[in-house]
Order: sequence, then C-alpha cells, then structure tokens
Amino acid sequence: MVFTTGSALLDAIVLAVVANEGTYGYKITQDVRTVMDVSESTLYPVLRRLQKDGYLETYDMEFQGRNRRYYKITSNGMILLDKYRSEWITYKKGVDSILLGDEK
Repeated sequence: MVFTTGSALLDAIVLAVVANEGTYGYKITQDVRTVMDVSESTLYPVLRRLQKDGYLETYDMEFQGRNRRYYKITSNGMILLDKYRSEWITYKKGVDSILLGDEK
C-alpha cells in the first residue's frame, strides 16, 4: 500500500487539487485544508518537491500588480495521481471490509 498518514497522502491530495484546476499556492492550501489540516509552511515544500520530481509545472502570471505562481499537473503527475486513486480504492475497500465485518 502506498498510503500512510504522511507524505503520500498529502501528495495525492495536492495532485488531485491541482488536476481539478491549475491553481496557485494559497488556493491549493485552502482546498487541501478542506480535507486535511496543513500549513502553508508544510505545503510549499511539497509543491516544490512535486515540481522537482516532474509531477507539477509552474508558470507565473501577474495578478493585481504582483507575480503569482500557478501550478499545473504534468502527464507524469496524472500517472501518479491515477496510481494513488487506484490505491485509495483498494485501501478503502479493505477498511470498509474491516469496519463492516465482511469476510470477503
């Protein structure tokens, strides 16, 4: 299983947020916070690592007189996200089986 309560789960959530709409750091933080408690100081290193590893791309655009960095998922990022989604389904089935007492 890929999922732990640590970095893999956060990576999966960040990739899913960015895949839904290429967006900027603060907005990503706000979206991630709807499902997990995370600070900006935790999130920005994750964004940089995902970019360095080729899962995200960045581009800058001016917004209200300042540069804003936007993030976009790459094709390798989509492959990783699909792997995380598949693993999540397997994980959830196992947890449901245990919690619901299924003997399958």
